Amino acid sequence: MGNDTTTTQEGPELSRKEILKSQQTILKDDICSMLDSFLIGTVAKPPSMSGHNLTTKVDGKTVTFYVRKDIVPTALEMSRRYKLLWQLMLQLSRVNWEVLKLENK
Repeated sequence: MGNDTTTTQEGPELSRKEILKSQQTILKDDICSMLDSFLIGTVAKPPSMSGHNLTTKVDGKTVTFYVRKDIVPTALEMSRRYKLLWQLMLQLSRVNWEVLKLENK
């Protein structure tokens, strides 16, 4: 608490709100760059199966789709991107909460 500014090597002091707004912008840009290529669900190869499946929720029910062998690497990457996208959204939510608290002091 107390001091709401930070000194940078570049010179001028930045307020906590300015730092948070900067983090917010970076997170939004990172999120936007991932929105066109993600899959919600898990791509895996069950031991009893010969191929990969995508397991996800549809209308509140868990469903499994067969993933063709030629698209497995892309599906795995898209599923991984969703996990990263979710983490970025959680970070953005935390930053948004801090900004909201500062703006309504």
